[in-house]
Amino acid sequence: MLSARGHGETSVIACLLTQSHGVHAGMVRGGKGKRHRGVLQPGNRLKAVWRARLSEHLGTYALEMVNAYAAPFLNDPTRLAVLSAACAVCEAALPEREPHGRVFNGLAALLDSRDGDCRPSVYVKWELGLLAELGFGLDLTGCAAGGSNDQLAYVSPKSGRAVSLSAGEPYKKLLLALPGFLIDGGESDADSLADAMKLTGFFLERYVFGHHGGSMPPARRRLAERLSRR
Repeated sequence: MLSARGHGETSVIACLLTQSHGVHAGMVRGGKGKRHRGVLQPGNRLKAVWRARLSEHLGTYALEMVNAYAAPFLNDPTRLAVLSAACAVCEAALPEREPHGRVFNGLAALLDSRDGDCRPSVYVKWELGLLAELGFGLDLTGCAAGGSNDQLAYVSPKSGRAVSLSAGEPYKKLLLALPGFLIDGGESDADSLADAMKLTGFFLERYVFGHHGGSMPPARRRLAERLSRR
């Protein structure tokens, strides 16, 4: 479940990320009632049956709860912000009714509260995967300037390729910081998380949202601001 917005007096337009049909919207009749209140929450995993007379119609959803992912995070504002940002980015970035199985599986893993994976460091790596799925993957495997790969420290905003510490030093004000945990899988801290959010946010704005005349979803901006204050 990515989002729900009111439609008329009693219904709701629910937007879901589905495994086989990508981002897909449909109307939930009576969605504003108490029976649907706990179901129609961003981040919940649902069983959905969609019906429409023609495939191009909005259609209607019958929804059943599978996993209330948001519930365990109600007392954890940061993880709740991660959940909200992931749902908002999916809805804004992915073309409607176009399957993206890797993004679906990645989001499911990110939100799996049983494994505790809904962390900012995992979220940023999920954004890297989203960029790659949409054809804008970053190359963090070698130095774009031909320098040593032992200390990859920057990313070129033009090419999306990593740059070593020595090769990038004269131009560091023009480059984006590359946090080490994105390369070696180590631990992240507040500064590296903030740098990672700036890195993926830059390429999301330039190539995904900006390409379609849109902007970064507010939920994602709020997450970046929260992490920058930590």
